[in-house]
Amino acid sequence: MAKYRYRPYRSRRVRNRNVAYLALAVVVIITGVLFLKRLRSDEQAIGSAGEPDVGVIDAGTADFEPPLQSPQPMPVRKPETEPQPEPATPVIEPDDTDNPAAQLISEAQQDIKAGRIIAARDKLNHVLLSVPLTFNQQQAVKAQLANLSKKWLFSRDPYAGDTFTGTYKVQPGDLLSQIAKQHKVPYEILMNINNIKRPENLRAGEIIKVINGPFHAIIYRSTFTLDLYLGNKTYVKSYKVGLGEQGLETPTGKWRVKTGGKLIKPTWTDPTTGRTYNGDDPDYPLGSRWIALDGIEGNAKGRTGFAIHGTKEPETIGTRSSRGCIRLLNGEAIEIYNLLEPGLSEVRVVD
Repeated sequence: MAKYRYRPYRSRRVRNRNVAYLALAVVVIITGVLFLKRLRSDEQAIGSAGEPDVGVIDAGTADFEPPLQSPQPMPVRKPETEPQPEPATPVIEPDDTDNPAAQLISEAQQDIKAGRIIAARDKLNHVLLSVPLTFNQQQAVKAQLANLSKKWLFSRDPYAGDTFTGTYKVQPGDLLSQIAKQHKVPYEILMNINNIKRPENLRAGEIIKVINGPFHAIIYRSTFTLDLYLGNKTYVKSYKVGLGEQGLETPTGKWRVKTGGKLIKPTWTDPTTGRTYNGDDPDYPLGSRWIALDGIEGNAKGRTGFAIHGTKEPETIGTRSSRGCIRLLNGEAIEIYNLLEPGLSEVRVVD
């Protein structure tokens, strides 16, 4: 019988431990290889996804000429509970120095630096209305024009050579409402730009700034955007709006601000529930202002009961949620109320 060879228990335990470590290492390596293969295939799948297409919007036709290119979709602004800092005016970077649009944009920027505000406005406005632009140029031109309007339009001082604004020397017996009517604008805007607290404070011999109106608007349903113009062709600024929900869409066509249709929190009866709301009701749904519209052309012709108004639901701006009316944030509804003149101001709604 073979003699039994004694092996210490400790050496056998070490050998078994080494075998276990080796097996564990093999499992880890296999798991790592499988994980890397799956990660690579996921990255390839992600890389093959395409970018979403941006649709082309029909600007429609209007007596006052809209830009050749309709505005592109913009993100809905969240309701602001506190005053926000004013964003910096974007710098317009010409894409091609040999392009007429780029040349005019460059010249306009030089005019702004030199203080030639009206010349810059007219060049940029011509580019916006008459020259094809890239998306970035279009957005930057509009932003620059809106910023310039704070100087030439909404400030106290008129600029030399501007046909849209001027000065007027108040005569004995003049009323601010009469002066405004002669210039085809609401008296409220003259109060604002001249820092007149009350209309009856107007004094004979005083020189005030006036605006030669009327203002008009184009509403793009596809982008929930209201573009404001002074006269037939001069862009002022843009606003985000809420529109009619599915089945109650805001009708396209031409509208005119109804004579006697500008009201502050009028009594309103909900046609669905029959509930009547007064302006001091905490649940009053129409916001700060009501601007009634009369349909005069297209799908709007003969339609009544539609309006531009404020809202108690600011989160609906940029959505289809009304019964066909055009909603604005309350502060912007007041601003539009102070600019549109009943019987003269037109509102074009296009897709």
